[in-house]
Amino acid sequence: MNENRAGLGYQDFEEVRTKHIFYIDKTNFIREWWEYADKVTLITRPRRFGKTLNMSMTECFFSNKYANRGDLFEGLSIWEEKSTGGEYLYRELQGTFPVIFLSFANVKATTYAEMVYKITQVITELYNNNDYLLQGNLLNEKEQKYYQKIEPGISSELADGAIRSMAGFMQRHYDQKVIIILDEYDTPMQDAWISGYWEETIRFFNGLFNSTFKTNEYLERGLITGITRIANVSLREPSESIFTGMNNLNVITTTSDKYMTCFGFTEEEVFTALDDAGYGAQKAKVKRWYDGFTFGACTDIYNPWSIASFINEGGKYDTYWSNTSGNELVSQLIQRGTPNIKQTMEDLLQGKSFETQIDEKIAFDQLNGSAEAVWSLLLATGYLKVLNLKTLDNDEESAGEEGDTWYTMTITNLEVKRMFRKMVKNWFGGNSEMPYNNFIKALLINDIDGMNEFMNRIALHSFSSFDIAKSVSDDDAPERFYHGFVLGLMVELTGRFEITSNRESGFGRYDVMLTPKNREKDCAYIIEFKVHKPLKEKDLAQTVMNAHSQIDEKQYDAKLTAEGFSSEQIRKYGFAFRGKECLIG
Repeated sequence: MNENRAGLGYQDFEEVRTKHIFYIDKTNFIREWWEYADKVTLITRPRRFGKTLNMSMTECFFSNKYANRGDLFEGLSIWEEKSTGGEYLYRELQGTFPVIFLSFANVKATTYAEMVYKITQVITELYNNNDYLLQGNLLNEKEQKYYQKIEPGISSELADGAIRSMAGFMQRHYDQKVIIILDEYDTPMQDAWISGYWEETIRFFNGLFNSTFKTNEYLERGLITGITRIANVSLREPSESIFTGMNNLNVITTTSDKYMTCFGFTEEEVFTALDDAGYGAQKAKVKRWYDGFTFGACTDIYNPWSIASFINEGGKYDTYWSNTSGNELVSQLIQRGTPNIKQTMEDLLQGKSFETQIDEKIAFDQLNGSAEAVWSLLLATGYLKVLNLKTLDNDEESAGEEGDTWYTMTITNLEVKRMFRKMVKNWFGGNSEMPYNNFIKALLINDIDGMNEFMNRIALHSFSSFDIAKSVSDDDAPERFYHGFVLGLMVELTGRFEITSNRESGFGRYDVMLTPKNREKDCAYIIEFKVHKPLKEKDLAQTVMNAHSQIDEKQYDAKLTAEGFSSEQIRKYGFAFRGKECLIG
């Protein structure tokens, strides 16, 4: 560590080794991957966990372009691995295979046509880098014409089999089957879901992956990385992934034991690095900030980007990982989520955990309506971790069937918790004339005019007609939207109040209750949301009155009263909404 610089942003293994950049030995991945001998392996890990660097390392080890480059591996575990007889086990493998290494990391597009164009750019670069194959008589006339057709903008039909064809050309040239590495395979698909061209994208990749990894007789081994394992729900195949029919695929997710220490830093590796960098006294605090990722049975995994940044910045604590790009999808899902999702997030921000079932095949089509799908995505992306899991047996008296697995999950660490708090603030902080904490200030001093001014100004400038529209299939959608919005505003109060939502009290379920942690300092609050019903209510004022009537008739204050709060210590608010109009009383 003393000889190496803690540089950031290096993803090329050769560059890391030749420039003596800070590196923690992960070459044991090469041994594990080779010995498991799976035909095609898909490994999912959160962003910034060394996936690309590990794929570059694998290319440098196996690719014949790096023949006789054992210097890149000297002193690392794979190079020193010996048999019981004292022979080096892996040195003879180095530089002996043709390797195709592709990355979809930069394939970000707002339309399907743009996405296909960028994929064909990646394929064209592959062909350009191997144009030595055009020399001599390796390719016949038809194959040479085919080769020359590969360029940016080719049809999806032509692109479909282009990687397989290149593997065939290379196999003939080297008389050796080809290793194919595909990094960040799912980057284009997240944009496809966000931008609304999901169906075409899934069909395209089904064809591309089937040709490249399943029906490819020139393939020695395949290695794929990404953040998520994506399912085909939109293609009416809920039990399948986009790798439909690939029975040669071994999928390694964050809950798998295989390769569990190969991505990310273990606690031992982090503590050694801190000692070497002179920050050994900071171990406990570094653990609180950056520990907590769990892969398989290994529960103390650290994010490499955060640790390298901490060292690079001279021991400064910050949200390094969450400050990098990649939070857009997570932010969108929580912001648009149901009140139950928001309430669970409130509980998580208060240090609590929750139980859920998950499906590690991420069904993007279910993300807008399924809490389980959202939690599955947050687990895959590293924002949540598994505290424990249990599989039901036939002796247990509980909801669910025998064989069901329930996961107890919580926020990964302090860095992620701070990221979530910042994320929620940013949702409502865009209006410079009215910073969102003015709502909290008005609420705490019972300034009803201030609360109304804030809500109406935010609604006018920030809410879309889609957000507040009432759909035929979901009559309470506007109420749920405002309910979730106000819960988001209150995140700043999580240290001062216990915030609960949709819980039973009296003869019904209140919308939001704030229970103060210091009764001498703060009152308790009950909030009921009502969307104006023009056929039954003449104006918003009557809607507010109906909200208060519901609070009183259903005795929502029963829980607070039982806990010893007097009527003077309980404030009740009705929030009435009509389109972008709001009245609080």
